[in-house]
Amino acid sequence: MKRELEEQIYTIVAAIPPGRVTTYGGIAAMTDGATPRMVGAALRRLPDGHGLPWHRVISASRRLADHGGARTQRDLLIAEGVAFDVRGRVDAERLWP
Repeated sequence: MKRELEEQIYTIVAAIPPGRVTTYGGIAAMTDGATPRMVGAALRRLPDGHGLPWHRVISASRRLADHGGARTQRDLLIAEGVAFDVRGRVDAERLWP
């Protein structure tokens, strides 16, 4: 992936407000050619201590993606006031933008 595209992804992720979420596809649509999978790949490459709110990016089904950090992601979102329904989905009103 081109570095410029990765930087676009990181800039968008940095703009997601606390208590809100967006999808991999939503971020991809705001870039100059990324796909949802490319967004996920860029987030997996974040170095330790990066400070970006990666936890605010969820799947199109409004559920957390199946990855090793899903429990941490859920805890961080709950700490920001994001609730999950009985099926593990985030309320659509929390979607940004």
